[in-house]
Amino acid sequence: MEMQKLYLLVPLAPLCGAIIAGLFCRVIPRWLAHTVTIAGVAASFVASVIIFNDVQAGNAYNGSVYTWMTSGDYKFEVGFLIDSLTTTMMLVVTFVSLMVHIYTIGYMQEDPGYNRFFSYISLFTFSMLMLVMANNFMQLFFGWEAVGLVSYLLIGFWYTRPTAIFANMKAFLVNRVGDFGFILGIGLVLAHFGTLDYATVFQKAPEMASTKIDLFGAGSAVSLMTATCICLFIGAMGKSAQVPLHVWLPDSMEGPTPISALIHAATMVTAGIFMVARTSPLFELSTTALSFVIVIGAITALFMGFLGIIQNDIKRVVAYSTLSQLGYMTVALGASAYSVAIFHLMTHAFFKALLFLAAGSVIIGMHHEQDIRQMGGLRKYMPITWITSLIGSLALIGTPFLSGFYSKDSIIEAVALSHIPGAGFAYFAVIAGVFVTAFYSFRMYFLVFHGEERFGKVHAEHHGSHDDDNSSAHDHHHGLAPGQKPHETPWVVWLPLVLLAIPSLALGFITIGPMVFGDYFKGAIFIDHQAHPAMSHFSEHFHGAVAMGIHSLTTLPFILALSGVLTAWFFYMKRPDIPAAIQRRFSAINTLFENKYYFDKINEFVFAGGARLLGKALWRGGDVATIDGVMVNGSAKLVGFVASITRVFQTGYVYHYAFTMIIGLVAMISWFVLRALPLNAY
Repeated sequence: MEMQKLYLLVPLAPLCGAIIAGLFCRVIPRWLAHTVTIAGVAASFVASVIIFNDVQAGNAYNGSVYTWMTSGDYKFEVGFLIDSLTTTMMLVVTFVSLMVHIYTIGYMQEDPGYNRFFSYISLFTFSMLMLVMANNFMQLFFGWEAVGLVSYLLIGFWYTRPTAIFANMKAFLVNRVGDFGFILGIGLVLAHFGTLDYATVFQKAPEMASTKIDLFGAGSAVSLMTATCICLFIGAMGKSAQVPLHVWLPDSMEGPTPISALIHAATMVTAGIFMVARTSPLFELSTTALSFVIVIGAITALFMGFLGIIQNDIKRVVAYSTLSQLGYMTVALGASAYSVAIFHLMTHAFFKALLFLAAGSVIIGMHHEQDIRQMGGLRKYMPITWITSLIGSLALIGTPFLSGFYSKDSIIEAVALSHIPGAGFAYFAVIAGVFVTAFYSFRMYFLVFHGEERFGKVHAEHHGSHDDDNSSAHDHHHGLAPGQKPHETPWVVWLPLVLLAIPSLALGFITIGPMVFGDYFKGAIFIDHQAHPAMSHFSEHFHGAVAMGIHSLTTLPFILALSGVLTAWFFYMKRPDIPAAIQRRFSAINTLFENKYYFDKINEFVFAGGARLLGKALWRGGDVATIDGVMVNGSAKLVGFVASITRVFQTGYVYHYAFTMIIGLVAMISWFVLRALPLNAY
């Protein structure tokens, strides 16, 4: 019973902090706002650690807290499923969120919306925890929509800026497209399984594997599992920003840097990856759905990485890196390597939060300058930010023995051994993505921390269009003035960087054995090893974390990563004229990249344009013609027409009324006579 109270504490502690900081944001002092929210998230983290240890001792839990609605035979309950998958997500969410909360004290100290921001990020943490702790699809959907709502509030936090309002509306609307598919998938589960409880649905799933449904009403029989899984994954495509529903994620940089780290590392974008891993018993019954997943992930991993090469905004480089790494996780899901996907989700959460918060530290040190072309040589001015950024970048590109290496190389190996249709293309994409990731990561690293000092010099093209990460206090000044030097940030900013750098270094080495090849996820993740044997074959090649690291020094991914780093060093430290020449020579490709493959225009035409056309048709045909024209104005005209006829007979003279009665009587008699005559009389 005590553990069940602790389960409740995990989501409710951040919620209490969010309520206090939010409802009383105008009256409480700043120190109280950050104290209550940080205390709430810290309590949640400590409780998560205790629960994690309890689960590792073999004490999993699945039960409802209360029933909030009953409809016929259906019960909609709030409940918790506490197993190894859940506790992993709980630890990642609460720890990264705690680091972001501490970091925010320094980053947002000059912002007038300080208390409101702390309220939002605590509410975000609560929403994500409700999502990952759910034991049924309805509660999952609640958390799913709650993180979407709070992300809308956070991306548009600086609501006086039109770009921020455009970005949060874009995120909200694009996610509605994905969520439409997601709720259709949940509807299929409810209609055919009669319940939304995970355990019951997963138990019944093998019996429903051969079930067909008439999806479009024209005799088009489709596998229930395929339709359900693809609909659920469309929801994941929106939340986890997979092509073509990825367009909202780069624009989310309009929010403050702490929330960029929270969205991209531990919450929201990881929700789709978690959901597919949680529903692995369903996805394992549809090879078609897995093939769809692996192809979408491969396209995202490679082609979003290309866009990171041309970005000059420091936060957007990291944002496109997130898109690419989410593609890697999705590829792992498609290869039935669910444990590897969650493993990469975990390691990525730490080094990606580190990179975002380090980028924010650079922005503070550079007086809210974000263009990497205006930086250079920051290593000697910001040593802590420099070393932590280097650790994060090395982890991201998969440097042997660092956390990112173990998870990223595991994905590549699992895909190489997969027989899912589309695995060949996916393997090419993730291999090519290794070079691309190394190149754009160290392009940013070298331009920011090494080379000549370019700050204080204003380029003509600089102030045209970059994403200012500033509060209203900084709207009129960006960058260092001539003669001004950068500075290291205060301890509340660099301490989270150091704490995030530690798991970025060592976590993968420690956990790869039990998480990927052990029974860590036993009972939480299901794989049909006969139909999808990739992980079985992969485990045969694993001989320990040390052996894996040593062996990697002679493999293709290591050679490609090293080549990417050296190419970036040569291009941007030795021969900066070469990238400019390549850009001029391949101007058509550069234009394609700068326009982000024109996905924004395509989505605007398909979704926004289609929605406008549908709305106009419904307005003209439904509102104007049917409702106003027929039902409202038509009924009024009918009443007026009848009234105009009856008015002729309403004269007030008795003989007029008598004449009308006689005419009516004659009409009635004539009708009865005609009805009484036999048919042959006509």
